[in-house]
Parts: sequence; C-alpha cells; structure tokens
Amino acid sequence: MKQIIISIGGIDLRAELFETQCSSAIADILPIEAVPEEWGDEFYFNIPLQFILDETATTNVKIGDIGYWPPGRSLAIFFGPTPMSQGIDPVPASEVNLVGRIIDDARVLKKAKGTKKIIIRLAE
Repeated sequence: MKQIIISIGGIDLRAELFETQCSSAIADILPIEAVPEEWGDEFYFNIPLQFILDETATTNVKIGDIGYWPPGRSLAIFFGPTPMSQGIDPVPASEVNLVGRIIDDARVLKKAKGTKKIIIRLAE
C-alpha cells in the first residue's frame, strides 16, 4: 500500500492507498491540489482521472474511507454522516471504488469544513 498525506485547513492526516488499479492510477497523478466541495461530512473534488466502477465498488463506506466516484470523476473523503445517512456512517450518493483509508482520526476533518484547498501527496 502507498502512504499518502492529506492536507487541508492546517490539518495533515496520514492515509494509505489500497493495491487496486484505480488506486494506482490515483497515485500516478499525485500530488493533487483542489478546491473541496462538501456533502455533509464528506469532502469531494474533481481529479484528472476517468475510471469505471471496479471490484471494490460499494455504497457501504465507513468514516475514514477514501473513494473514487466515477460519475463526477471525483475523489471522496468520508469523515461522518452524509445527507443520505441513516446513522453515523457516511453513505455516498452512489457507488464509489474504495481506493484508500485514513490512518489517523478522520473525524478531525470536521474542523476543516469551509476550507478552500486540499492537497493529496505521497508520503516521504
């Protein structure tokens, strides 16, 4: 697994990318700098990658999961409930490829809401 750093709103979180084709394609285009959109406790942002749903595709995600959402060509970072949630777990708008997971406590991302820049880079 490739280690990455997510930087947003003065917060740096350690995360890892899984060993899938989609995850590898994301690693190949790092670093990524984007303006994150918010959907409940989810950040998502467009990345320069077009990929289809793969064997990891699911709507069953947990806090700390990182997904690639093909319809929006977007990376999604889940840190709490979304508008479709029935409980504490996030629920994406539709299936995402699970591409990684935050190692640190993803819930601290609630403090970064309203931030206008996110950077994803490979860890050194």
